[in-house]
Amino acid sequence: MGESREEASERAPFGERLRRAMRQFGPVCVGVDPHPELLRAWGLTEDAAGLEQFAEICVEAFDGRVALIKPQVAFFEAYGSGGLAVLERTIEVLRASGTLVLADAKRGDIGSTMDAYARTWLADGPLGSDAVTVSPYLGFGALAPALALAEVNHRGVFVLAATSNPEGAQVQRATTANGRTVAQTMVDEAAARNADAEFGSVGVVVGATLTAAPELSGLNGPILMPGVGAQGGGPETIRALVPESMLRAVVPTVSREVLRAGPSVPALRASVAALQDGFGFLEK
Repeated sequence: MGESREEASERAPFGERLRRAMRQFGPVCVGVDPHPELLRAWGLTEDAAGLEQFAEICVEAFDGRVALIKPQVAFFEAYGSGGLAVLERTIEVLRASGTLVLADAKRGDIGSTMDAYARTWLADGPLGSDAVTVSPYLGFGALAPALALAEVNHRGVFVLAATSNPEGAQVQRATTANGRTVAQTMVDEAAARNADAEFGSVGVVVGATLTAAPELSGLNGPILMPGVGAQGGGPETIRALVPESMLRAVVPTVSREVLRAGPSVPALRASVAALQDGFGFLEK
């Protein structure tokens, strides 16, 4: 027997699968961020049971309707083993239906510990996702276990490059011996991993509310841009940060702007649809 279309799709590199999903559904990534105040606003309990109801509503609203869903891992970890069990089930349901999942875990370490993080998020275990966010600030080379496993398993890695929090500038805008900023170095290192790909699977994270961004034209991979909506980012801020040639690589990430429409599933879907319309220029 030949392999199924789903199996063939799973063997495609993450970058190609993401680009295909963006063409089908639009570029927006929806963050699943169950803040305690959001649980209260939805009339849910602040425990693992409320978290599960929240996750089930999000799955019903967004599964098969957006290019990428990004659970914020910390909000699940806060409820201990019960919260992690909810995250496991959420990832399993989404991936089984073909929806791409980005675990927003921001992991970063060295040696065997980084290897363990890679196996947690990029292998076929209970938390295995299509991609994971990683922090390169122990040195980009320390990410080698995650980059290697992602390539073998056709998964993706999003490297923090230029974040929008004010504290980030202390490290990210520092200049290295060759005159590049640290943030630019991270982008350039990611670009080197994507050089031979049709569309690379090593993306970068660049805040949508920054006043300036690293040079992105050579990346040949996805640009995850959080900070859209409630935090002030939007189409115009993205246009100001990203060169025209790379706009189709932008993945705007929205959480609160969408989630505050809940817990109504139709309202959540309508909120996403409105945002997709607003970012239609990224697809041209």
